[in-house]
Amino acid sequence: MQGATVSETSTDEALACALQEALPAGSQVVVCWRAAPHGQISESCTPGGEHALRDAARVLLERDPPAIGASDDRYGDRIEAAWWLEDRSRASIVAHLPQALPTALRAAWLAMARRIVAADLSAVRAHARAEALEKSERLQQALYGIADLAGSGLEMTDLLSRIHGVVCGLMYAENFYIVLYDDVLDTMRFLYFADCNDPYVADPTKAIRGDEMPTSLTLALLRHGEALQGSSADLRQRLGVADDAHHGPDSADWLGVPMRRDERVCGAIVVQHYDSAGSYGDEDRALLSFVAQHILTALDRFRAREELERRVTERTYALQLSNRDLQAEIIERQRSERLQRALFRIAELTITSDTLERFYSQVHDVVSELLYARNFYIALLSDDGERLQFPYSIDELDVIRETRLLADGLTEYVIRQGRPLLADRHRIAELNSRGEVRSHGSAAHCWLGVPLFRDDTVVGVIAIQSYSRAISFNARDQELLTFVAHHISIGLARKQAQDRLVTAHGELEQRVATRTRELAHTNAELVAQIGERVRAEQKLTHQALHDALTGLPNRGQLLERLDYAISHAERDNRPFAVLFLDLDRFKLVNDSVGHSAGDELLIESSRRIIATVRSGDMVARLGGDEFAILIESIDGLIVAEDLAQRVLRALGEPCWVAGREVFPSASVGIAMWHPRYRSGTELLRDADAAMYRAKGAGRGRFAVFDEEMREQALRILDLEADLRRAINGDAFIAHYQPIVRLDDQTVIGHEALLRWRHEKRGLLLPREFIGLGEDSGLIEEADWILYARVIAQLARGGHGYISVNVSPRHFRAHDFADRLLRMIDEAGADPRRLRIEITEVALLDDVPRALRMLQTLRKHGVLAQLDDFGTGFSALSYLHRFPIECLKIDQSFVAGLVGESRPESIAVVRAIQALAGTLGIHTIGEGVETHAQRLVLRELGCTYGQGYLFGRPAEAIRSELRIFDGEDLVDGSIEASGEASGEASGEVAPPDGGQKEGAVRAQFDEPDIVEPATDDARSLTR
Repeated sequence: MQGATVSETSTDEALACALQEALPAGSQVVVCWRAAPHGQISESCTPGGEHALRDAARVLLERDPPAIGASDDRYGDRIEAAWWLEDRSRASIVAHLPQALPTALRAAWLAMARRIVAADLSAVRAHARAEALEKSERLQQALYGIADLAGSGLEMTDLLSRIHGVVCGLMYAENFYIVLYDDVLDTMRFLYFADCNDPYVADPTKAIRGDEMPTSLTLALLRHGEALQGSSADLRQRLGVADDAHHGPDSADWLGVPMRRDERVCGAIVVQHYDSAGSYGDEDRALLSFVAQHILTALDRFRAREELERRVTERTYALQLSNRDLQAEIIERQRSERLQRALFRIAELTITSDTLERFYSQVHDVVSELLYARNFYIALLSDDGERLQFPYSIDELDVIRETRLLADGLTEYVIRQGRPLLADRHRIAELNSRGEVRSHGSAAHCWLGVPLFRDDTVVGVIAIQSYSRAISFNARDQELLTFVAHHISIGLARKQAQDRLVTAHGELEQRVATRTRELAHTNAELVAQIGERVRAEQKLTHQALHDALTGLPNRGQLLERLDYAISHAERDNRPFAVLFLDLDRFKLVNDSVGHSAGDELLIESSRRIIATVRSGDMVARLGGDEFAILIESIDGLIVAEDLAQRVLRALGEPCWVAGREVFPSASVGIAMWHPRYRSGTELLRDADAAMYRAKGAGRGRFAVFDEEMREQALRILDLEADLRRAINGDAFIAHYQPIVRLDDQTVIGHEALLRWRHEKRGLLLPREFIGLGEDSGLIEEADWILYARVIAQLARGGHGYISVNVSPRHFRAHDFADRLLRMIDEAGADPRRLRIEITEVALLDDVPRALRMLQTLRKHGVLAQLDDFGTGFSALSYLHRFPIECLKIDQSFVAGLVGESRPESIAVVRAIQALAGTLGIHTIGEGVETHAQRLVLRELGCTYGQGYLFGRPAEAIRSELRIFDGEDLVDGSIEASGEASGEASGEVAPPDGGQKEGAVRAQFDEPDIVEPATDDARSLTR
């Protein structure tokens, strides 16, 4: 048992106590063992063990070779032995007995003790090996996670935050930071800083010189160059660093390890704990040192990737600039070509046009090829210069432009200024406000006009305009239109301009050809880079949409396919179905033969499922042992049911996993498409609900989601909302059922039972809402409401006690006893009048905690009763350890006291009475309905009883009870003698006839196995 020490009190005391139980009361036992010939000595002793026994056991252990067998027969009150174990470990045992035992009994006990000790030490060694393997796996996963993060595309802040999360999974690292160090410049940068108590905000870009913070413990670590661990005060004293409050609060335990690159310290990682001293050990220091180098590697990879991306970005930017220049040259060339064609055509028009009107129209066509000229007109001054004529006008709004006298329009403004005008609506409004122009016709969004010259004299205007905000003109358009306007009147210079354009065209062609070749080469390199990125994206996309273990599509891809199928079904009326499959008892395979075997079973199951479906169907793994099948274009439900049968048959075939033959099975839920479905999530939800119905019906079968299940789900949802409102609205009340002495029917106490006064459905028994309350966790709040009402009733005085049911879930809460006692104290109630009823499951769920809680309550006067005794997993060897005041005999045994099962029931009740007598406690018979049952219970020695024979649960506490001889529940005399309060409140007797309202539903490993509840279900295992 390597690594075990005396401090392991819980395990070691259990071993010695287990051996002590086979000896007479008052015996003391000490067991010692050494894991290896020179390993550490560990021991286990019963409480109160004497030091002399422990010393004797250690002396036996040190003998070489060790002694084998018991001590001399003359000492019959002492057993001593030492022996070798199979793995060469040593063990010794010393037992002191209150009286002498025969030699045969001592030898038999010693043989048993050797087997138990060997088995216990073997189990502990296996547990230690499992823990070591688990730590190794966690470290490996952490290193894989760091490596994956280094290769991801995360930003530095996100990368370091994720790395912090990985380290937190290995040790306590809520307070964690990473610092980089330049030993040449003696500067450091806090690359990442996370601390619960220190408000310091690190700037990763700021380099801090060593002389700026000479009292920093971090700087001392970097200069020291070796790992440091201990409290801040101890480390400062060890390194000679002065105390400085500017460097944050002191920690109780501080662990820092340096990061090295080529034997030079280049940084450090520090974790610290402010509350617990000695929280980090040598293993944590070695682990953090190992992780630190991997983090440094991850940071180096991240920086290398950043540098590569920066160089790629620079190169890409340079190529973009080159490409932009080349594109600009190409555009310029194209513009020059268009302009050249326009000029040729204008020059040709001066010769080929037969009329001015045709000339103007053809000029308009030429301008339309160069600019947006849907609204175009030519304005000329009359010969006398007094009028403005419009020989050509095409406009979307102003169809006709009449000749007018010169005025203040935009056209006249261009004529007066003798230069082009480019004006948007804002500029036009500005000219209007200054009185320089007055708009004529429809308001334009953008207007461009250039003057026409003849011998340096303005004779007209060419204008284009836009009425849309999406179309505007710029200075280049103005320049182009000006050039065209001037070219119309400059026919003599046409040849010279043409020659210049030809020359420019040749030079431009040569430059374009050179740049085109460069662009082709550059584009080839870009295409190669893009191909690499596309392949990487395709790989990541496949990983994001598929399960890593089975290669099947995952939940995300299935939901996309479901949404697609829903849209097609709505449009083309193509029905489809979803099968939700869950492997039965898969957890058993994982727990028994390991997770790797479970993975093999999942892979084999996926293969079998794929082999049963059609080629177009989709099989997906949703996670764990859950699969889903999407079958489209089916004729009806029969197709889905046939597929479910095939899948179940295929999965039912045996297979070999981890050297064992396994017979897997599954439960399948089917959900058919219906127009009400709007998303794939809803379909999966309903198929999942149908699967749970199939699992609850016995596994290895399928179930179809129907309207009944849907209505049930809606009812449960409404009831949960009502339950939450009931808790907030204080709608829960307590009903009290009397507990009487069987001899004289004197009421000695009551059991408090929970009732819900529903605003619409009246008074509800717990069986109608207990399951929902358990699932949602709301039933605990309802329990505390009941406890408060009972304690308030006790505070008002009275006689007898009141018992309340306490579930195992309350016993798992460490503060249950303190909270209950505090409630009693605040109400001023007598704690001796309160009883708690618990089940055997609550006792055995966590024995040490249950024992401490019962002892605390008993110390303050609150006694405990064991409810439904005989129906659970009774552990008689533990029962005597608990301070139990009473055993409540389950109503199933009381009901059998009269009838065919009378002999068996009498035998069980007699055994329970014998056990109770041995333990010195009394009993209460539950569910007493008839006088015959009462008489048999009394003859068997049962002291008290509870049931409908003595009274139904009611809001009022009854102090007296009247029972007529020879009458029972069937006569109805109980109701006539005072049980009207229960009937008036709307209570109905449970269909199974039980009178003790206790729960029989227990919590199993499989969540879908639930026994039917009886009338109240208040003491069930939650």
